Amino acid sequence: MNKALAELIRISNETGGDPTLVQGGGGNTSVKTADGKYMYIKASGTALKDMNQKQGWRRIRLEPVLAILKDKSLPKLDASTREPKVVNMLLDACDDNVKTIARPSVEAHLHACLNTCVIHLHPSAAGAYVNAKNGKAKLARLFKDETLPPLWVPYTDPGFLLAKKIARLVNSYQGKFGKKPSILFLEKHGLFITSKTASGALRLVRSVMKRCNSKLKQPRDGSVKAVQQEKISDLKLCIERACFQAARKRTTIWYYYNDAIADFLNQKDAKKMLFGSLTPDELVYANGPAMWIEMPKSKKSFSKAALQNKSKSIAGRLKQQKQKGKKPYVAFLVKDIGLFVSGTEKITPTVRDIVLYSIFIRTNAYRMGGILTLNKRQEDFINNWESEAFRKKLASGSK
Repeated sequence: MNKALAELIRISNETGGDPTLVQGGGGNTSVKTADGKYMYIKASGTALKDMNQKQGWRRIRLEPVLAILKDKSLPKLDASTREPKVVNMLLDACDDNVKTIARPSVEAHLHACLNTCVIHLHPSAAGAYVNAKNGKAKLARLFKDETLPPLWVPYTDPGFLLAKKIARLVNSYQGKFGKKPSILFLEKHGLFITSKTASGALRLVRSVMKRCNSKLKQPRDGSVKAVQQEKISDLKLCIERACFQAARKRTTIWYYYNDAIADFLNQKDAKKMLFGSLTPDELVYANGPAMWIEMPKSKKSFSKAALQNKSKSIAGRLKQQKQKGKKPYVAFLVKDIGLFVSGTEKITPTVRDIVLYSIFIRTNAYRMGGILTLNKRQEDFINNWESEAFRKKLASGSK
């Protein structure tokens, strides 16, 4: 097996198995060959942990990929025309024996202008800063002793425009410091780690996570209290009915509860934190933040009549989401009870992981001075971006 491919599989598997670093099919990795002609890169929609010698990657020629960034006709096109064209240009640059429809990561041109090994992750620890109103300043203080400081990348729509912006910022950084950046924090997005070697990139991931976590609030152990199975079953049925009333479509409800969920539910401002979408991943896989639900503490709150009323109330809120042109909630945080997720057995673990990622970020960004979410224009771009729809279909098991 080619050394670059072996290193790609190594860095992908090692980071992809940790849900605090990446959720679902998100994040991507790449390794350039020693001759500088090719780059092995993760295939879009593939989970990093599932990559192996036979699948989950593409080999791509670097010269035509870098030429995409210099193409002066692309910035003149509207996004709906430009982005599919770039996807096809990246596919045309592939040079391997892969027979499936696997696409190279839509961020391949971004990877091309960075160092040999690139690890792009969506860690909860980094997310706390890139989704905080005061996050940039906090990171500057956290890494003030670094000779080569991290590069901060202001929010830009993913795809071609983000790659162009990072290429410009990297060139400027290299002119100032004499080297390309090793750490890039992307506002409302995630983290890029880049190094000349796979081992160096993995060490840097661990080092950056340790430093970021050192100033963050971690969930308290022992927060979970026993919940009656009858209450869980009643709420599953209640939410299932609400989803059917809102969409006239049957769905399955799954239940999750752990210390991280319990710790968030116990916070007095938990409800206040659940607004707006943090990142493309949360918007694409979880349809935004979870719905907050409280059950009255009276003995009658779980009576048949009370549960029917609650079901109608939840259905009404789901319908309101759709009327506003937003995707309906698929995750529901019920105070003192836990997390309920609507969906298939294939996709719900991904939604669960994204909710855990989200509540950690929201808790810490809120403590830093405020949560920074995607605005409506940014949400609309992501919702209409074919590449994200493609990624979700693959993660859902669709052909």
